[in-house]
Amino acid sequence: MQRLSPLDAMFLNRDTPTTPRQIASLAILEPGPTPLDHDRLIEVINERLDIVPRYRQIPRKVPGALSTPIWVDDEDFDISLHVRRSALPRPGTRDALHELVGRLVARRLDLDRPLWELYLIEGLEGSRSALLFKAHQALVDGSETIDLAQVLLEETDRVRDIPHEDWAPRPRPGGLGLVRAGVDRNVRHPGEALQITEHNLVRFARRLPVVGGSQPPPRGILTTVPSRHRRFSSLETDLEAYRRVREEHGGTVNDVILAVIAGGIRGWMLTRAEPVTAKTSFRAMVPMSVVTDDGLPTSLGSKVRGHLLSLPVGESNPVVRLHQVSYALKDHRETGSAVAANQLASLPGFATSTFHAVGARVAAAESGRGHHLVITNVPGPQDPVFMAGEQVAEVYPCLPLSNHRALSVGVTSYHGRVFYGIVADRDAVGDVDVLAQCIGDALEELVETVGTRRRRAPRGRSRPQRS
Repeated sequence: MQRLSPLDAMFLNRDTPTTPRQIASLAILEPGPTPLDHDRLIEVINERLDIVPRYRQIPRKVPGALSTPIWVDDEDFDISLHVRRSALPRPGTRDALHELVGRLVARRLDLDRPLWELYLIEGLEGSRSALLFKAHQALVDGSETIDLAQVLLEETDRVRDIPHEDWAPRPRPGGLGLVRAGVDRNVRHPGEALQITEHNLVRFARRLPVVGGSQPPPRGILTTVPSRHRRFSSLETDLEAYRRVREEHGGTVNDVILAVIAGGIRGWMLTRAEPVTAKTSFRAMVPMSVVTDDGLPTSLGSKVRGHLLSLPVGESNPVVRLHQVSYALKDHRETGSAVAANQLASLPGFATSTFHAVGARVAAAESGRGHHLVITNVPGPQDPVFMAGEQVAEVYPCLPLSNHRALSVGVTSYHGRVFYGIVADRDAVGDVDVLAQCIGDALEELVETVGTRRRRAPRGRSRPQRS
């Protein structure tokens, strides 16, 4: 029997109606020769669940809290409760898709069932369909369990035949068996036992009444008392634009993306008549990949560490803003532990959704560092990939909100494009679509600076030629 790590147990304990601990990803599919229907999707997924047995398991508490919960098979597992259908009203606009995704990512998972859902969304413009994957943060750790979206991906439109055996759940252990297993593991792994003790003490402390009432969240445009509702917006941009900016001004594509987000937040604040000064900045938690001790990525790409970055929102010059971001990330690149984007993008299985899940876990584990928002950026392959026989056209990460944060941004590059998925608290950021537009405008602002250095003649060196 495997038990949840203290971090996974924390995610379960802190899952509330206003802060559901789940990560999602939205994949938009091109129509294929045979339309993807609900029955065929269930068939394809059912064949692949053998690869990820955790998707048929639920966490069960151990009596006396002698251990974190144990993963056990769900004796009542019914895949139809997890693979669901939804449809957009005609004509299936992008705004309608955003509204539906916002509602679905806000809806809590049933913690008494395996911790995932998949929605087939039909009726998009252009005869397209979409898949929205939802998984609890306690489920996908990038080690024992990968994201379901990764399991479905193929390099061609031909769906592989995967050997499949009829699944039968193992009997659930009784309370005495759970206690015995927990004690045995604590004896064999005293370090884990100490973590569990600390975890239980933290849980107990959280239940104690706070003198003077609960502490209000810090004031700011990106902080809020979370509601039960979310808004979602997406942005599709051209990868070549970022490369042109990088070649002109230096740094990396990741630097350009972060500078564009900073510029987008600046523009969005100005549309809201919010005060912006030269010193205005926001702390972003940016999970970044690092190589392992042997200098190579792991099977899922790399280890991930949280990097705290101050977004220079107050800087009005887009090029200076980019240089400030590049300088702030210079140490990470010069340590020799940074993983090149092409290394991550070339990993099999288009593991972006798993990397986003791992990045969100890292950000949640480091929530005490006082950041205002989470930004994950994962490069993907530049060749097309397929799900259930249909080509993936667009892919958008949807990161969870926690600890009074009103905004999160996930970024994925794929097939020559860069896709932004923006999740916001519905009450605090009612104009999330304006923010998405401002991020696009900030990219255009940087692209317009390309070539300006070559067009400007150096002062004091240009002399008229003699006839």
